[in-house]
Amino acid sequence: MDYEEKTLHKESIYNGKIIDVRVHDVELPDGRTGKREVVNHPGAVAVIAKTPSGSIIMVRQYRKALEKELFEIPAGKLEPGEDPELSAARELEEETGYRAEGLRKTASFYTSPGFADEIIHLYEAERVVEGQTSTDEDEFVELVEVSLEEAQQLIKEEKIHDAKTMYAVQHLMLGRG
Repeated sequence: MDYEEKTLHKESIYNGKIIDVRVHDVELPDGRTGKREVVNHPGAVAVIAKTPSGSIIMVRQYRKALEKELFEIPAGKLEPGEDPELSAARELEEETGYRAEGLRKTASFYTSPGFADEIIHLYEAERVVEGQTSTDEDEFVELVEVSLEEAQQLIKEEKIHDAKTMYAVQHLMLGRG
């Protein structure tokens, strides 16, 4: 069976700074029709970075959608046409003040493919050195450095509660970083 859903019509219902939302009228594989609400996102990058002493570099920030603070690896939205690796280098320095002497792509993954097309490109920083922070004017973050054991505890406490950071911690636990 072919599971493709053919788009018959699209209607834009919201165009925002970060996301756009469209409603698709689709033809289902069995010939019936249905509706799909799709969130379009330009994509993002995230960086697994460790200090020279081996601490994981994270930021603590408030996430309005969850109404709570989270500890997360540095990450940010891709700008139109921006190369993901350059974006990763920029986000690491803007949010943490650290610069990577090199970046290695670890993975790319969709965050919520049931309703969004957002893809995150995950990089691992090689040999970080201190630089200078320059966060966006509406971004309030605190630099935090944690051990792998502390990161595992933060997961248990649901203070690390996002997929990209949990993926990064698992990657480090498996000895891949």
